[in-house]
Amino acid sequence: MQVKDLTTDELKNLIRETVVEALGDLLPDPDEGMTVNEEFNQELLEIQQRRKTGSRGISAEEAMKKLGLSV
Repeated sequence: MQVKDLTTDELKNLIRETVVEALGDLLPDPDEGMTVNEEFNQELLEIQQRRKTGSRGISAEEAMKKLGLSV
């Protein structure tokens, strides 16, 4: 198949895939090989579960408390 035979959407997808692949080659993942500690992993799982159930997250007051900021 030649480029001239592609639809506009097919050409856009080809370009998008090519750019993503090129960026992946040029910009390595800075987090590669790193691990997430168990506490943070648990927090991420809790956030994921809240989103599944439609909960909007934690209050600003709770966020400030977690960050050690005064209300």
